[in-house]
Amino acid sequence: MKKIITTALTAFIVLNAGAQTIYDGTLFSNKDLNGTARFVAMGGAMGALGGDLSTIGTNPAGIGIYRSNDVAFTLDLNNLSTKSSYEGNSFSRESNKLFFGNAGFVFANKIGNETSLRYVNFAFNYQRIKSFNREMRSAGSLGIFYDDNNYPHYLSQTMVMRNNADGLNQDTWGDNPFMLEDVGWLSALGYESWLIDWGTDNLYSSVAEGTSPYMNEFFSRERGGINQYDFNVSFNFSDRVYWGVTVGAYDLNYDKYTLYDESFYDDNTGNPYGDGYSLESRNNVSGTGIDVKMGLILRPFEYSPFRIGLAVHTPTFYKLTWKTSAVLISDLYTDNHGNPTDNTFQRTIDTYDYTNGKDMAMEYQLHTPWTYNVSLGYTIGSSLALGAEYEYKDYASTRLYHPDGTEMAEENDQMRNGGMKGVNTFRAGIEYKPIPQFAFRAGYTYSGAAFEKYAVKALPINSIYTDSDFSNSQELSNYTFGIGYKGKGFYADLTYKYSTQKSEFYPFAYYESGTWYSPAATHVTDNRSQVLLTLGYRF
Repeated sequence: MKKIITTALTAFIVLNAGAQTIYDGTLFSNKDLNGTARFVAMGGAMGALGGDLSTIGTNPAGIGIYRSNDVAFTLDLNNLSTKSSYEGNSFSRESNKLFFGNAGFVFANKIGNETSLRYVNFAFNYQRIKSFNREMRSAGSLGIFYDDNNYPHYLSQTMVMRNNADGLNQDTWGDNPFMLEDVGWLSALGYESWLIDWGTDNLYSSVAEGTSPYMNEFFSRERGGINQYDFNVSFNFSDRVYWGVTVGAYDLNYDKYTLYDESFYDDNTGNPYGDGYSLESRNNVSGTGIDVKMGLILRPFEYSPFRIGLAVHTPTFYKLTWKTSAVLISDLYTDNHGNPTDNTFQRTIDTYDYTNGKDMAMEYQLHTPWTYNVSLGYTIGSSLALGAEYEYKDYASTRLYHPDGTEMAEENDQMRNGGMKGVNTFRAGIEYKPIPQFAFRAGYTYSGAAFEKYAVKALPINSIYTDSDFSNSQELSNYTFGIGYKGKGFYADLTYKYSTQKSEFYPFAYYESGTWYSPAATHVTDNRSQVLLTLGYRF
């Protein structure tokens, strides 16, 4: 057990209700280590070295290093293995995908050797910066805890339904609670399926308070990704000062399906009888965004190859649409309804039955955090290149807005105070060429956790979320190595990347008497293997 102190009818129905959480802001704000095979092989630590297409998205001044034209594309074979462990039960899921990692070009325009402005370069690069493809499963006992008066409390998602309904008058529900802006969908599902019932003083009770749950099962499937399209102009001054700016456009699509199931004891016999409920939730987020990235590379000593890189990225300004639907099937009930006591009684609540067969949707704006980057680069002749980089991003500064630009006050307060924090990222890379045509590369990247251990998914009372699960991700490590061949014009690079990250998963959390409660954490490890092949030509 985790205990923490603390607009119109179209293809879907648009509702101005509470929705997003701190976990959405983080999910759409961070980026994978992707790009050209050379860039990935060096751990992405090329902000000061430059001369690679993928630096267009980290330090735009890196494009100013180019003295010739370049065109390249990358194939990315991606394998993700997700292993989970809960109450002695272990599960493993895998997914494999082949992507275009990037495709782009650089046009190097030489101005002259006598003026201080030597080159004005232009570049474009497409890059897949985030993959959401992932599956996870968990199952086991929910557990029980006792308060100071030795009174038992049962852990159940129905307690979240109950809490989100408390304070609502019984007359509030009406014939269609799913279309009321002050009623959350999770509580509406619970009420319509008789998993929660109205009591006195507008306080509700949960079926779990009379019939104890004994286990749960959870499955999730995520799909989609974020594509980044960068347009760059950069300048070379006297081969010692390089400056660049990149305008980035983003295309985001995210699908999430979850199946959550709770089974209960027969309180008359004390044995599991298999009755319970299952909840299917489907969510899709799609939209576009834009940002600006500015960068500078300085070679402070005239006769030294040592370089310093500085870059800053504005927030990505997303305009997004979130669509959702849910189906709850239950053979449980609360006695106050006077329902049959036969355990074969079943009730199905499908949100499509309440919304004319359409998805509910919410349009909103997401502003990701600012990004700050400092990098160092050093070369020894043409045989050795060393890169190091530090990046900072404060996820607590993520902000959500309604379509008209007004702030989502409650959600943004959770962003500030709900357990998100600043993340430090360190990158290091090395490239060694025993002969000019061949190169060996290696790199490492480390990113800190974006969440405090006490972070929870706190659903607003009127949220149309029906999936209550959340994961607190921990540190991320990327290990990379690769080889490269370069001829007179043609070049080819091959890289292997291994990423590992642990997280603590919870199917729900609910607030009671000043304390957040949830089942014990499911320990999850995501291991990703990638093979990247870049083919390019410089001329």
